[in-house]
Amino acid sequence: MDGTTQKGYGLVAKVFENQLNRVDGGAAVAVYHHGEPVVDLWGGQRTEEDEWHSDTVAMCFSTTKGVASTALHILADRGLVGYDEPVATYWPEFAANGKAAVTVRHVLTHSAGLHRIRSLVDSGERLHDWDHMTEALAAAAPAYKPGSRHGYHALTYGWLVGEIVRRVSGSGIAEFVDAEIARPLGCDGLYIGLPRSERHRVAPLGPLSIPRPRNPTVRRVEKNIGKQMGKVLSAVPGAPNTRRVANALAPRNVEEALFGAEVMDAAIPAANGFFTARSLARMYAMLAGGGELEGTRLLSAERVRIISEVQRQGRDHVLVMPMDWRLGYHRVFTTRGPVRTAFGHFGFGGSGAWADPESDLAVAFVCNRGSGTPVGDLRIMEIGAAAVKAADRMSAGTRGELGRLTSAGL
Repeated sequence: MDGTTQKGYGLVAKVFENQLNRVDGGAAVAVYHHGEPVVDLWGGQRTEEDEWHSDTVAMCFSTTKGVASTALHILADRGLVGYDEPVATYWPEFAANGKAAVTVRHVLTHSAGLHRIRSLVDSGERLHDWDHMTEALAAAAPAYKPGSRHGYHALTYGWLVGEIVRRVSGSGIAEFVDAEIARPLGCDGLYIGLPRSERHRVAPLGPLSIPRPRNPTVRRVEKNIGKQMGKVLSAVPGAPNTRRVANALAPRNVEEALFGAEVMDAAIPAANGFFTARSLARMYAMLAGGGELEGTRLLSAERVRIISEVQRQGRDHVLVMPMDWRLGYHRVFTTRGPVRTAFGHFGFGGSGAWADPESDLAVAFVCNRGSGTPVGDLRIMEIGAAAVKAADRMSAGTRGELGRLTSAGL
């Protein structure tokens, strides 16, 4: 493990080091508190031959949705997009097949009824073709009356949001994120797709594994979380609809489409963000700081308040779990319980990032090995809990000075 931490945030470093010891591959974590970087750590292996470096980027699957959502909110803050406007206002072809009344808010809250990726395309390779995917979505019929329920748009979300951004701004979502988020905030790794000039930095994705906590207290927490999820599942009338889950998350040949090198050439704004933890934390620190970081304002404080409000409660039609959807973000889970005022997005494979404007705290985690849940794994929950505990302690006292950490110095 290498990197920096401020005095008082060593708990995050200890949790992270324990994770590196129990999971193959590598990872990075970054935390901002009151607009300052208080944790910036990385470790493990980028490849079998090379260790994880300060500038290593990892593909972060659904964590990308939080970045794409932020891009759309920038346009909304400029008065160019209205949440309750029909999507067809900006994308006229989208009105086909009963979707004239589908609003931007429906899209952002996963209540547009367009989660069915498996029945939308005949092969995973289609995910690389922007025009094919947006034309297919424009022609599709909703699975239910928009707004009547909400079901995780695991892959379709990215093209829905991204095409609105493209139609309104005239820029592709990858270019927009680079010009309007990454560059203004000075991010060193915040990409949708990955430019060829940066591919030497990528941490190839490895086989999935299930990280198991060594600490008995954490194991008990994990067991309790599992029981709670089991209760939610058992409360659903009948068995969980596995066909619906597969339809939303797994088009045919999805492994080849998302795990092959060609994915770096495409823009899949729900799944192929390539990030450093440091860059994700900077974006979410801007949100935690009311739309501003280090004198750079991307959103108004009122906009941040609006996007952090819970829009949809109750069990998700696809994931079954209650996600408390905001406008493009979900609730934040930690091993200490949910952070009530926080919002963000976690991803398949373990990555995740979030902001809490109430405590001005932002947390980000990226990795190239993890478990196979659609919304992260235990590691982001452990990191989040440690960050909250450290921030609470520091808010009650004084912030320390930046110091160099190695695993031996913990």
